[in-house]
Amino acid sequence: MSDLTPDLLLRAYAAGLFPMAESAEDPELFWVDPVRRGVLPLDSFHLPKRFRRTLRQGRFEVTADHDFAAVMKGCAERTPTRKSTWINTQIIRLYRDLHAGGAAHSVECWLDGELVGGLYGVSLGGAFFGESMFSRVPDASKTALVHLVARLRRGGYQLLDTQFVTQHLTRFGAIEIPRRDYRKRLEAALSVHAEFYRELDPEGAAILHSMIHTS
Repeated sequence: MSDLTPDLLLRAYAAGLFPMAESAEDPELFWVDPVRRGVLPLDSFHLPKRFRRTLRQGRFEVTADHDFAAVMKGCAERTPTRKSTWINTQIIRLYRDLHAGGAAHSVECWLDGELVGGLYGVSLGGAFFGESMFSRVPDASKTALVHLVARLRRGGYQLLDTQFVTQHLTRFGAIEIPRRDYRKRLEAALSVHAEFYRELDPEGAAILHSMIHTS
């Protein structure tokens, strides 16, 4: 799929597909359409009590769309626990183009002025498709996820697609649903106009405060 364009990529997302590469070294991409799809219901997002206490400490400075390219780089880097990645140069090019066009967003976590974690994904209608996240220090990607959910709730999003379900995401309420059910939710979400909030206004800040401080 060397001729893949940002427009074609968005049409694929609208049809329930997303691209991946076998590895960072493989220049080719292939379409993925899971039989069971991971989603994180925004209305039943679960914040573990222990992590809620961590968030109250306000350890990280959190921003959105401040450094999309650096977040992608962080998601693509190898770590002792992640020996390989599916993010190749074509993925990086395509999603940076999507970001430039306003269809892809990032959430960043900073500690002492250094980027230590974050996530990125694609926005289409009232659906947000989470692509990848990374942490260089404990709890950074989790913090980014909480801030993402607050922005999506504030912006009127209906669907947070996680593609797959990991043990990490299960702690926050992620579930698997059949492909048919996913496509119904996707169709409904695509008909909604939603807005990704780069800066949380007072109402968005109130949503975040409620998520963190409600036991």
